[in-house]
Amino acid sequence: MRILVLGGTTEASRLSERLQKRRDIWALLSLAGRTHEPAAQALNTRVGGFGGIEGLAAFLRDQRIDLLIDATHPFAARISANAVAASETTGVPLIRYTREPWKPVPGDNWLEVPDLDAACAALGPEPKCVFLTVGRLGLSAFEAAPQHHYVVRSIDPPHELNLPDYRLLLERGPFDEESQARLMQAERVEIMVTKNAGGDATYGKVAAARRLGLPVIMVAPPEPVSVTTYHELDDVMADIEARLAHAAPPPA
Repeated sequence: MRILVLGGTTEASRLSERLQKRRDIWALLSLAGRTHEPAAQALNTRVGGFGGIEGLAAFLRDQRIDLLIDATHPFAARISANAVAASETTGVPLIRYTREPWKPVPGDNWLEVPDLDAACAALGPEPKCVFLTVGRLGLSAFEAAPQHHYVVRSIDPPHELNLPDYRLLLERGPFDEESQARLMQAERVEIMVTKNAGGDATYGKVAAARRLGLPVIMVAPPEPVSVTTYHELDDVMADIEARLAHAAPPPA
């Protein structure tokens, strides 16, 4: 079986480690290239876009891919939509492996909003110290609220950031609750803005905000794509096993 994994997430890395051990599977991991120095991966890796739907479809055909797995970030809506369209165009089956969104628990003080512009508006007119963890590509939305002091965390430096008052932290997760609570206290954070990306790697900031009684503006994930979706790695592997068994020739 020949598998193409669209990655860039912790889930994709975990899947890669499992696939790399299989002799009956050839697998390639594709990264969009938005992170300057991506973490090392278990699978052979290509970096860069495909050139939209047509480019991805051509790649699937040229490489004789049997299964496409979308393990991209929950907010990578365009890539996921392209994967659906390329699958429909080529007939290559598609499954999605993604994190289940976080759900508020007792003690959380969330304001859930549909997008980054709404998150910016929800900060209000009064100046605040804002912990901003929305990824570098979404930072420009907050230029509309220059009155706040922003503590901005990103893996890579933003290409351009026109905020008059900010402190930039270049860090890569995972982040635990203790370190996040210390950070928020040291920076005198009053409110956090983040995307509901799910998973364990960055949940520490959510737990820390709950512990400190801080409000959180939580940006909802995009509408899920209409494909078979798994939240557990074992379920993904069971799906692959079923496809392998179905494709195997009958015993002589």
